[in-house]
Amino acid sequence: MFDLKQRRIELGLTMLEVAKLVGVSEATISRYESGNIKNMRKDRIAKYASALKVPPSTFLELEDKSESRLTASDIRANTKPVPLVGRVAAGLSCHAEDNIEGYILTDCELLHEGYDYFWLTVKGDSMEPELHDGDRVLVREQETLETECYAVVRIDGEDGVVKRVRIDRDRITLTSVNPYYPPRVFEHEQMNDVAVVGKVIQSQRSY
Repeated sequence: MFDLKQRRIELGLTMLEVAKLVGVSEATISRYESGNIKNMRKDRIAKYASALKVPPSTFLELEDKSESRLTASDIRANTKPVPLVGRVAAGLSCHAEDNIEGYILTDCELLHEGYDYFWLTVKGDSMEPELHDGDRVLVREQETLETECYAVVRIDGEDGVVKRVRIDRDRITLTSVNPYYPPRVFEHEQMNDVAVVGKVIQSQRSY
């Protein structure tokens, strides 16, 4: 199969040089070369193909084979690769190529059909001791919550955060586990400042 890194080396190009030609970061080129090219934008495919002096169809073939290659070498039975995103920002899809830092093999029993999922790294200490800085949470994308639960929300267009969320008819309460952080209450018109991104399904801790 065509090797992006090998082709770059053949042309005597560095990752930084290719990154500038494509219009992405050096880290993104590194991710492409490791096989994570799913959902690459068409305009970047054209620039990348031009930089490596190959036809754009080369990248379409790589994208088709990327998931199957991962399946053959890495994916265990009854697991599926779910994207790990860097942040949840207003106007930026959780599954946007530039927002994906990698993939985590996830038990298929946690993934229900009809929903999209992503992993998000917890930042800060507001949810300690239950969730520590650096923990990862599996999030099922949904705009509504039927019961009080942990969820990812965006507040007034800011990046998404993990909180315990309770939604009543006339108020939304966001609670942190760490008692140092008081609950935030949004009432009436203020409720429009809070957007539910998804429900937290599971957490994962790295040691």
